[in-house]
This record gives sequence, C-alpha cells and structure tokens, in this order.
Amino acid sequence: MRYSVSPLITSVHPPPISEVKTWAAARLDGTLPLIDLCQAVPDYAPPPALNDYLKKLLDDPLTSKYSPDEGLIDVREAICSWYRHLYAARMSPDQICLTIGASQAFWLAIVTLCAAGDEVVVQTPYYFDHPMALALLGIKGVYAPFSEENGGIPSVSVLEPLITPRTRALLVVTPNNPTGAITPPAAIDELYGLARRHRIALILDETYNCFIPGGSRPHDLFIRPDWDGHLIHLASFGKTLALTGYRAGMLAASAPFIEQALKAQDTMAVCQPRITQHAVRFGLDNLGDWIAEKREVMARRHDLFREEFLRPGNCFDLSVSGAFFAWVRHPWEDLTGRQAARRLVDEAGILCLPGEVFGPGLERYLRLAFGNISHDDIPGAVERFRTVAV
Repeated sequence: MRYSVSPLITSVHPPPISEVKTWAAARLDGTLPLIDLCQAVPDYAPPPALNDYLKKLLDDPLTSKYSPDEGLIDVREAICSWYRHLYAARMSPDQICLTIGASQAFWLAIVTLCAAGDEVVVQTPYYFDHPMALALLGIKGVYAPFSEENGGIPSVSVLEPLITPRTRALLVVTPNNPTGAITPPAAIDELYGLARRHRIALILDETYNCFIPGGSRPHDLFIRPDWDGHLIHLASFGKTLALTGYRAGMLAASAPFIEQALKAQDTMAVCQPRITQHAVRFGLDNLGDWIAEKREVMARRHDLFREEFLRPGNCFDLSVSGAFFAWVRHPWEDLTGRQAARRLVDEAGILCLPGEVFGPGLERYLRLAFGNISHDDIPGAVERFRTVAV
C-alpha cells in the first residue's frame, strides 16, 4: 500500500479467535471431527417467544430508525428493574448507555475516562479485547499477575502497589473470562474501597453476571447510594438471552459520566440498534424463568466437565473453572500456549485458545470454552485430552 497505518495498530496482535480458527482449516488430521472449545457462544437459540415478538416489529418503520444515543427510555427502565432483581440496585435510566456489545461499552468507558499515556491496572488473566483496546488508544496496561493458589481472585495487596499517579482505573472481569472464576462480593467491596482511596475508577466487566450458580447476587456495590462515585459497570445481554450476534451491551456509571460518554457514542455508533433494544426489553420483562433455566443448564455442564476432566489419566491440570470456561495447564514445559493449542488441533481435533493471549507469563495455560457444546458431548470432548501423547 502507498499509505501507512498507525504504528499503534501494527503493534497489536490480530484477534486470537480469528487466528486460532485458521488452524482448523490447516490441521494435519482432517478425518477427526473438530470439537470447538474456542469461543464462548451458547449453543441454544433464543426462546421462540422472543423471536415471535421481534418478527412482529419488523414491519414497523420505526424499528429500522435511530433511537436516542443512550437507548430507548423504556429499555433502560426495564434494565433498572432487572438490576433491582439481580443486584438490589439503586440505578436510574440516566446512569445507563446501551452499547454494541460489552466490547463497545469498554471502549466508551476508556475513551471517556483516559487519555493517551494514562495507565489502567488490569488483573490477569484478562479478556484479550481489553488490552488490545488499551494499546490502540496509547494507554498503558499494568498487569497484576495470575495466582493459581487463590484461583485468580484479585487481591488488594497485589493491585495497590501497581497504582501510580498515572493510574485512571482498575479493571476486573467477573465471572472471569478466561477462567470462569467468580470474584466474591467481599473481595469486590475491597476493590471498590481501593479505587475510592486512590480516587480512580473500578471497571467491572460482568458479561457473565447471570451465570453465577444459584443466581446469587454478584456483589453489593449497587446497593450503595454512592456506587457511581467509583464504579464503571460493563455488561452484556448477548450471553444471557442467547443474542450474541445482536450485540446487546451496556455501560452503567454516574449520570455525568454517561453524559460525557455520549459524545463518543455519537461518533462511534450513534446508538444500539432498535431491534436489539426491543429484544433486551422483552427478554428482561418476560424471560426470567428461561434465564434461570439456562443458568442451571450451564452449571450442570460445568459440573460434568469438571467431573470428567478430573478423572484419572488426564495429563492436563484443571486450574480454575466456572460457567462457560475452564482454565487448564498443559503438560508440555517446552511449548508455548500457541504451540500446545496447535498440537491439540492436529492430534485431538480440539480447538481452544492459548494462555498467552490472556496475559504475560501465561504460556503454560489454555482456555476451554464449553458453553457451546451440549451436555451429551462433554464426556467425549474431555476424553480426547487423554489421547494426546505427552
């Protein structure tokens, strides 16, 4: 090409899922059916009632038009009602902006909060889109190491020394992607206290907040009248309602923060599509029982996956696991995660993600996403790990 591109973007590795899926076409043994443990996508469809409702809206010309940048007021009110159920939250519609998935919510939060040269302290393993976005924006990620001993739960004693005068936020994903680990409410409360002491933001990405076993409250921060003083909350309804392609995300923060974020929203996406907003409102108003049922489906899949993986004869060690994900240590000390994952593709027909895409020093790990395979397929998938030569 005759023009140049930004050195920031050339320094960022391509999206890991796109990279790994190219391995499938090039695998050495194409006779073994491929089992995809790569991407966390529910294998089930949205409920028929939701699809039927959306079909009725397609003939309405208004469905295809813009909405307000922050989203329709009735949709944001429905979210406030859902959050009173899920979190006992004190939340108002002006504290919400609907976004094109949780990934856009993160971009919106970061460009509103940070300038180039600022720092964000990130707990590893992280969701790989987050450091990619930070790098593209010229923002320094400062990475807190993963501790297998405590299951990757963030620790104030580890995070606090990483905070500098340039730090603008702490970033934590819970339930965690890639490990599935759930940060307990007491630990989240300590993280909020840390952010408040240093006058920075606690960014919580809670994409999987509806998959905590038993439907327990994820944390108590939203009960606080001052929750929006230091909390920026990212969420997605894509996994919750099996609408991943609809890109149904949200950003919740103080009303003044949302007001500023809407400047970026207007230049970035204008608004979340109306059809997506209608899907979210219908789902939250009518599908509570269905959501609870799918939460239990995923909990049973996790329990079966864990039981099968821990049976004798598996040379892969299960480090941490939870809904949708297992974080495992591969047995090859001389291989990186990429090399180990590529070997699994070639020898066992298993597609998964290498640990190093989730943080520095994590080459001995792999992420397995079992949310997109059925309960009956789990034993056979796990058995393939026992067929790989060490």
